[in-house]
Amino acid sequence: MNRDEKRIIGVVPVRMGSTRFPGKPLALIHGMPMIGHVWFRCRQSKRLDAVYIATCDQEIADYASSIGAPWIMTKDTHERCTERTAEAVSILESRGEVSPDIVVMIQGDEPMTTPEMIDTALAPMLNEPSIQVVNLMAPIATAEENADPNEIKVVTDLASNALYFSRQPIPTPARSGQAASPVSKQVCVIPFRRDFLVEFDTLAPTPLEIAESIDMLRVLEHGRDVRMAPTEAVSFSVDTESDRQRVEQAMTGDPLMASYL
Repeated sequence: MNRDEKRIIGVVPVRMGSTRFPGKPLALIHGMPMIGHVWFRCRQSKRLDAVYIATCDQEIADYASSIGAPWIMTKDTHERCTERTAEAVSILESRGEVSPDIVVMIQGDEPMTTPEMIDTALAPMLNEPSIQVVNLMAPIATAEENADPNEIKVVTDLASNALYFSRQPIPTPARSGQAASPVSKQVCVIPFRRDFLVEFDTLAPTPLEIAESIDMLRVLEHGRDVRMAPTEAVSFSVDTESDRQRVEQAMTGDPLMASYL
């Protein structure tokens, strides 16, 4: 058990059938499948009592077994990674494992995740019992990144709760003479309190969630809060082959990668 006496687990939901990059979990980055990077890096977090790979694909389960990663076979009908994560927790509990207090969902296309990013995402939840779900939020550095629909943008209120997520650039660019507003993206390291994750799975999908294909909009549209935790960590998700190449270059010389490769 970790030092705050809460059971905290990581779940990495992943599938082979990505429409934008089929088979990407097993795409190689520095000779290792991407999902391997995610699991090894998350496992180094001292906050996480265990890290599971949740998948509907036998190829991924076989690879997970080859590196000693515990895996959970889920249904192949999930539209959202959060739904897959909720099912994975249900399966763990049905096996008699101790229920977690907090579940950190780390998407399988975030191979630059670090233990420090997990700590940053968990901090608001550990400090404020009322917070049910947290997302990391990082600055968008380039116009190209801001225009990329694969990068999910977010705007917040003054209390750092999300107001909206979009695949389109938000907020509106500053007019002449006005100071530019910060432009931020969601980074998919997402802690949920266990009971809220279960509740999410019972909530009906919502119009904006479907239109944008963004899980967190279901939370907002049902009137709940998503706390955003800012990070300066440089992290790129992988949605295309060009993303894979960019991440491979960015990870060259990465000291964390050197600890497990």
